[in-house]
Amino acid sequence: MHKKPFHSSIKRFTHATLIMLTTMFLFSCQNSEESEDIKTYEIKPYVTKGNQSLLLNEEQSFTTTPDQEILSQKIIIDTITTFQVMDGFGAALTESSAYLISSLPDEKRQALLKDLFSKTEGIGIDFIRIPMGASDFALNTYSYNDMPTGTTDLELENFSLERDETYIIPILKEALSINPQIKLIASPWSAPAWMKDNRSMNGGSLLPAYYDVYANYFLKFIEGYHAHGLSIYAITPQNEPLHQTSNYPTMYMSVQQQTAFIERLAPTLRNAGYNTLIIAYDHNWDQYTYPTMILNNESIRDDVAGTAFHCYGGDVSSQDVLNQAHPDKGIWFTECSGGKWATNFQSNMQWNMENVFIGSINYHSKGVLLWNLALNDQDGPTNGGCTNCRGVITIHDDGTYTKNVEYYSIAHFSKFVIPGAKRIFVESNRSDVIATGFLNPDDSIMVVLHNMSYSGQSFNLEIDGALTEYRISPYATVSLVINETT
Repeated sequence: MHKKPFHSSIKRFTHATLIMLTTMFLFSCQNSEESEDIKTYEIKPYVTKGNQSLLLNEEQSFTTTPDQEILSQKIIIDTITTFQVMDGFGAALTESSAYLISSLPDEKRQALLKDLFSKTEGIGIDFIRIPMGASDFALNTYSYNDMPTGTTDLELENFSLERDETYIIPILKEALSINPQIKLIASPWSAPAWMKDNRSMNGGSLLPAYYDVYANYFLKFIEGYHAHGLSIYAITPQNEPLHQTSNYPTMYMSVQQQTAFIERLAPTLRNAGYNTLIIAYDHNWDQYTYPTMILNNESIRDDVAGTAFHCYGGDVSSQDVLNQAHPDKGIWFTECSGGKWATNFQSNMQWNMENVFIGSINYHSKGVLLWNLALNDQDGPTNGGCTNCRGVITIHDDGTYTKNVEYYSIAHFSKFVIPGAKRIFVESNRSDVIATGFLNPDDSIMVVLHNMSYSGQSFNLEIDGALTEYRISPYATVSLVINETT
């Protein structure tokens, strides 16, 4: 057998060892660099428990650590992968709500408004829906251009915002003085009676002969609010267009009717210099084919910003179906009411998180709005319709007020998510802990968790590779405000 020289083996061994050591060194350097790239974060939790022992209470802050124990359960937070830009969170300032808030003595009214709209002293609501004329929560039925039976006003010479100037507009001005970032979205429950086929604000449909006049009605509304220093961010052509009743202001508007009206409305607003968004549909999840047909229509799709949904029928996943068909169009969640049909705080909070807030946001909602901002102990004042709906706030006869489950549902988002925030990728490998998250314009990260289980859950939080451990209480909702440490 021919043997290789000894010095050749040494040379080969030395060469192989050198390669191995070099590789180990480079790998070590790479790991060191990667470790240096991982940031350290401080996490501040705000907690609401299902048993109400904590209500948006701030708890002890904690930080990510490089030697964190790895758990099998984790929530991954990835700030690089982003989705929709957020507009805000809030509720509707109906005439009933505005009337009740206006009726409070100055000191109590200012305290309530701070509780609702201040980012520092309250929950920082920054999205408000306004009915254009009477809804089922008004002191009585009215439009901005009521006329005697049998008469019309094609030039809208009798158009007046007097009713809104009594309660709604003053409260909006006070709210905006507290939180200038508030956006306004407006929706009519009905056109003036003289424009409709049944000559009533309750039920019926808009006559085609008045499409242009009604478009000018919208324009006058926007101009009137603008004159008060109030900018209308968005409008929907009709609240709940597939619903009509003789009990309160409603108006049926088919897909074809809404399409034809938007063909008049869009150029009317554009030619007047307004960039107010037009958002279609504004009704329940179950009839998502309606907005799909609107957005499929080439004649108006460029004029429609997207779709608004309500919670009273269907499933929140319908929003995802619509997004897959039209990913370039926005989705907003614009109405859901609690009421005396469901009074358990824990179950209401869970339903809100699973469907209206975390659910709809993960299914592309750019904003979330509940129904009445405030109602009284009798669940009113009402103008027909729901007689047991619950407001975000209940204002009592003695001028005190109660913050309902809806208040805390909104609060976990509105207080911490800054308008313009982007939803980020958040994934939980626990089916009983649901989550969503945001990257704020100031680079802070905000994550909301909800534990749907009767037991506490421990898991890793992984924030762009940085690790920590957190334990969430049974049936708790938690807002985590996350900032890089210096």
